[in-house]
Amino acid sequence: MKFQANRDVFSEAVSFAVKLLPQRTTLPILSGVLIETTDTGLQLSSFDYEVSAQTQIPAEVEEPGRVLVSGRLLAEIASKLPNAPVQFSTDESKISVRAGSANFTLLSMPVEEYPSIPQVSGEAGLVPAEEFSEAVAQVGVAASRDDVTPVITGVQLEVGDNTLGLVATDRYRVAIRQIDWDNGTTSGETQTALVPARTLTEIGKTFGHSGTVSVSITNRDDRELIAFTADKKTVTSLLIKGNFPPVRRLFPEQVDNYAVLNTAELIEATRRVALVLEREAALRYTFTADGLTLEAIGSEQAQASESIDALLTGQETVVSLKPQFLLDGLGAVHSEFVRISFTKTENPNKPGPVLITSQTSKDQAGSDSYKYLLQPNLLLR
Repeated sequence: MKFQANRDVFSEAVSFAVKLLPQRTTLPILSGVLIETTDTGLQLSSFDYEVSAQTQIPAEVEEPGRVLVSGRLLAEIASKLPNAPVQFSTDESKISVRAGSANFTLLSMPVEEYPSIPQVSGEAGLVPAEEFSEAVAQVGVAASRDDVTPVITGVQLEVGDNTLGLVATDRYRVAIRQIDWDNGTTSGETQTALVPARTLTEIGKTFGHSGTVSVSITNRDDRELIAFTADKKTVTSLLIKGNFPPVRRLFPEQVDNYAVLNTAELIEATRRVALVLEREAALRYTFTADGLTLEAIGSEQAQASESIDALLTGQETVVSLKPQFLLDGLGAVHSEFVRISFTKTENPNKPGPVLITSQTSKDQAGSDSYKYLLQPNLLLR
């Protein structure tokens, strides 16, 4: 096998192929990148039985072939090569990588032992890449990181005729977002796919500037897969099995009690006042007609409070919220102002979840469909 390729194009392709591979794998062979020659250049692939990545790039091929090489090592080397064409060749089990005066020799891995890359052939729909990337970032932050309950470590994708819904929860908060979806000429029943949040987050970052992203879901050999394709790049992921909790019903139809605040002011005040908190402690937020007061009762050595402007509609309200959970929601609201709505429970002494949505101005609600529902901690005093 022998080829020459543009250094930047080759480095970016290797980086894409290894990005989703785990840092440690039980089978060393799964840490490899498969490089194959095609009619127009190269195809680079990686696969760890759960996630696969595949991309095609142009190259000048002198001798066709296929080779398996350590992915992360090749990615490190490719990113550090001098700015010159990459000359890649194999001689039995040895691989030579040259660029300018730099020369590396690597050992190949047994390509015959490498698993077949999954192919997804289901009907595909299209989503705007920028909207999709933004929605994934907004919702993914609410997914659980606790592997004890795998079903909530994913983001649920809900495919309708012309919308794609994204939902995530970790039991303490729920985030949802709707974006446009073009399913072509067919209209069928609603499909759902529970995608690992870590994988989907990387996919959102990778395809954020790709124009449109093709998404297809398929069942093959009892393996449910989803594929995302754009710019000659494809990522497939095994779906999480299980029933996602019916969290949409937690969102109220209408809330009459809410406050509107400047998003940046609330973020900065929360960060400052939270400095004196002990780990896992909550901040107390008191909403009145005069504005919002934040209070942190830390240790005996430190307390803090701060007041900022807030436009309150409805009755005065006190809630305690974990600052990082609140900051996650505020960071996903891409608007100058934010609306914090107060839901009710059957117990008047127990505050309901707060609903965070965007706000275009002090008196006009935001136009996007992002919603973030956060469960408050009960006040201890």
